[in-house]
Amino acid sequence: MTMTTNGAHALGSTAQSAGASNLYRAVWRWHFFAGLLILPFLITLSITGGIYLFREEVDQFIHADFMQVTPSDEERLAPSRIIDAALAAQPGEAIKYTDPANDGLSTQITVQPETGGRIAVYVDQYTGDVLEVRPDRSTFAWTVRYLHSFRYFGSTPRMWIEIVGGWSILLVLTGVYLWWPRGQQGGVVSVRGTPKRRVFWRDAHAVTGIFVGGFIIFLAVTGMPWSSVWGAQVNQWANGSNFGYPAGLRTNVPMSDEHLDHVAKTSWSLEQARIPETAPPKAGMKTIGLDEAVASLGEMGLHRGYSVALPKGETGVYSGSVYPDDLAQQRVVHLDQYSGSTLIDMSYSDYGPLGRWLEFGINTHMGQTFGILNQIVLLLVCAGIVFLAVSAAAMWWKRRPSGSLAVPPLPSDRKAFIGLFIILGIGGLIFPLTGLSLLVMLALDLIWIRFNPKAAL
Repeated sequence: MTMTTNGAHALGSTAQSAGASNLYRAVWRWHFFAGLLILPFLITLSITGGIYLFREEVDQFIHADFMQVTPSDEERLAPSRIIDAALAAQPGEAIKYTDPANDGLSTQITVQPETGGRIAVYVDQYTGDVLEVRPDRSTFAWTVRYLHSFRYFGSTPRMWIEIVGGWSILLVLTGVYLWWPRGQQGGVVSVRGTPKRRVFWRDAHAVTGIFVGGFIIFLAVTGMPWSSVWGAQVNQWANGSNFGYPAGLRTNVPMSDEHLDHVAKTSWSLEQARIPETAPPKAGMKTIGLDEAVASLGEMGLHRGYSVALPKGETGVYSGSVYPDDLAQQRVVHLDQYSGSTLIDMSYSDYGPLGRWLEFGINTHMGQTFGILNQIVLLLVCAGIVFLAVSAAAMWWKRRPSGSLAVPPLPSDRKAFIGLFIILGIGGLIFPLTGLSLLVMLALDLIWIRFNPKAAL
């Protein structure tokens, strides 16, 4: 009787061990696939993201010759005179005036020439000297931002943001399972061996991953709003009726077909916000002019560094907007160009709960919410992600047989994939492009196994 009982225990223990081994193989295989697919993109995103965290400091250093000015005791020139100076250097239509964030920075005027793209003109607001004329959004920081968001490469490559974000979450979750302590003495929070040994790279990879994994998920989720499919749909849904303003805030205010993102830098949740318009002017009515509009916005307490989009046509408005690091100071104000009355005055506190959470996530993703600490922590995370890629490559190289891709072997019991694919499927439904790429990877894996039977071993 005792032998029978012991035998049953032994068989149960063996079956349990085999099941755990099969699940481990299944998770390991798809962790490998996730890394193979997105690690090159994660390296690019980490390097550009780490630089962009310090965009203001970097831009003001690289472009000091036209971004920085010497403050003067003299009163600053009126905005209209600054625009006159800008138009003398670059003919066209002035469409935006950007107030300097501090007295040591120049004033930027955005001009639309008769032909071609928008031009940024930097003017010393104390002397009226034009310091630089260049294509709009062409500074070093803007270049890095467009590289980070794949915007340079069109809308189709930008879909990779969603794919990379979804697979990053998969990479972390499967990585946590592989890291999970199973009685080993090292490789949990310590690193064994030396760089010459594979175990060193395995432990360094695992330990780094467990410390930065939560940040990777946060960055992946908060980066999704910039994706061209999921992000666009959520943006439209979050804005409600495609206006971007809380319900009831625009009562009896006529809205134009122009969107806020088309005329000025704005927060993500307001990119689809439509700009109000004024009633057609009566005979003899004159606009208040930019000088009065800027003075009104200053009296209303807009944070330094705000932009003012000038009215387009006789029903346009003066649109003041500012998005500083402090979320509470975010604000959008639209003024009637004839009476100067406020048509809309909205700040972060007016957003709905979803809008506030989205903006908080995006603001933190960009290193703004918690000041320099936010920047330093995310810079270390970016460095950690690059190291994860390097250590993964080193680990793979050391275990790779000559002439083989060294894909982790399939589990002996394919049922081990069931639970894994259910979880992956849920993620694919939430992030459609990730789900589509998952199906493609699964099909390629099956084809690979069919024509390379040894790959399943």
